[in-house]
Amino acid sequence: MRHLKAGRKLNRSPSHRLALMRNLVTSLLRYEKVKTTDPKAKEVRRWADRMIGLGKEGGLHARRRALGFIRDKAVVRKVFETLAPRFKERNGGYTRIVKVGWRRGDHAPISVVELLAAEAATAESASGGRKGWRRSRKKEASAKKDTVAEQNA
Repeated sequence: MRHLKAGRKLNRSPSHRLALMRNLVTSLLRYEKVKTTDPKAKEVRRWADRMIGLGKEGGLHARRRALGFIRDKAVVRKVFETLAPRFKERNGGYTRIVKVGWRRGDHAPISVVELLAAEAATAESASGGRKGWRRSRKKEASAKKDTVAEQNA
């Protein structure tokens, strides 16, 4: 029985799996976007959110814990100085997974994992998520039509 055994095995040994997660999380935090398979993306989301949570804690112990996993001082500095203030109002859910298709060679499902932008992070939390996005788009379209009509007149 697999009681209290969280996480996906990804058909790898524990040391390979840890190295893979360290590399993917480091790349995600450095470039703020990474393209990978769906199961890896879902697993990376857990680790990345945890690292940003350490950045929000902000203490020396949290920084050392982050360095124990990430092992790139520049990326850890970015997490603590840039990403943590960006998400200070948000209680988790710092990443987005977008499914983009299938890999050509083996037909594996591919996703893009990205960090939420600063505007999106605050706008989504203020508006209550994606509810009402159609209405806001309609308002933008009608405003654009009004300005075009005024310019043509």
